[in-house]
Amino acid sequence: MPDITMPQLGETVTEGTITRWFKSVGDTVAEDEVLFEVSTDKVDSEVPSPIAGVLTEIVVAEGDTVDVGTVLARFGDAGDAPAPASAPAQESAPPAEPPPIAEPPAPATAAPEPVVAAAAIPAVSTAPGKLLSPVVRRLVADNGLDVEQLVGSGVGGRITRRDVESAIAEGRGVAKVASGPATAAPSSPAAAPPQAAASGEVQPFSNIRRLTGDHMVMSKATAPHVLTAVEVDYEAVEQVRNNHKAQFKAEEGFSLTYLPFIARALTDALREFPHLNASVVDGGLIPHGDVNLAIAVDLDFQGLLTPVVQSADSKRLRAIAREVSDLATRARSKKLSADEITGGTFTITNAGSYGTMMQFPVISQPQVAILSTDGIKRKPVVVADRFGNESIAIHSVGVLALAWDHRAFDGAYAAAFLAKLREIIETHDWEAEL
Repeated sequence: MPDITMPQLGETVTEGTITRWFKSVGDTVAEDEVLFEVSTDKVDSEVPSPIAGVLTEIVVAEGDTVDVGTVLARFGDAGDAPAPASAPAQESAPPAEPPPIAEPPAPATAAPEPVVAAAAIPAVSTAPGKLLSPVVRRLVADNGLDVEQLVGSGVGGRITRRDVESAIAEGRGVAKVASGPATAAPSSPAAAPPQAAASGEVQPFSNIRRLTGDHMVMSKATAPHVLTAVEVDYEAVEQVRNNHKAQFKAEEGFSLTYLPFIARALTDALREFPHLNASVVDGGLIPHGDVNLAIAVDLDFQGLLTPVVQSADSKRLRAIAREVSDLATRARSKKLSADEITGGTFTITNAGSYGTMMQFPVISQPQVAILSTDGIKRKPVVVADRFGNESIAIHSVGVLALAWDHRAFDGAYAAAFLAKLREIIETHDWEAEL
């Protein structure tokens, strides 16, 4: 029978930590029965078994972090299972001392302030009996926490990533840096955490920051990025929002923003310009039948997730709004499944709440375009009546900026798409949608 390997849990995820095995060696496992739990910097997921059989060997123990594609376990016939003594140690067994946290490499030349450099990453206090996964150890080290002050909510009292993130958010568990030699600075007040480090001190990237950065560098090196932007008059949308926002909030439990209107118009525009809803693969373009719309969600400035509204082109405005709100909420609480952050065919990044004028986003490979929805403001505009008479009016106006891959099409195609998107936003019967 085939081996069980670490699955790909997100387009930029390259590794995962096994946090729990639900089955033991010798157990019979049904297809689609939950086999193990895996934690990454983007999602925590219970992974079902892709096959049925007898679990004959667990290769990767709880707490270990391995790359995608690594063999985790092996299946076989009932007679192939080893004796129970060879099964992995249980949670109650004394854990081995976790490996030390790797510090950033020292520069080739001597540091001008060796005392400061030595305290770049506070030592991680590992209390007896507290088993920490590598992901948790990195978070503890990066944020200068003392695990003796942390309370675990996981199986057997294990300290989970959510426990550490809660401590960081609430300012709990900051470790004190050990006293240095007599020449070191006085120990009071307490040493500042890494985010308030002295100038010149190396602050290691978090895993999600590093993986996101690697993906962005790869995208810029792969695709010739071009930016095309248009100004859009949102007055028709604004009037409908004002008419319905109170009732909508009462019925749905969240605010009616501009984003669902833009997403709804986008799906219609992509039907007429299918080369934007496509991927570049093996020297060619693959247009996709469905619009699986990825929405970039900020995780408190610590990174991004792009949950996907599957088959968004088959949904109306209210359904899109519900799904975007639900996905964004669960993304911030890390309750998304792996399937909900993969398979996007086109991405929207929404910085408009910060009042941006225009930004140039990076394409999520292998997609060919990403749309930035920027700030919408009340501005004077020229309007014409049905007789062609012009006058000045105050409307809600904003910019839509499209970053696109010049391998897939040319500027005229991108400009025509944005013109169509603008036309739909400005002229669609939004009242009927609600």
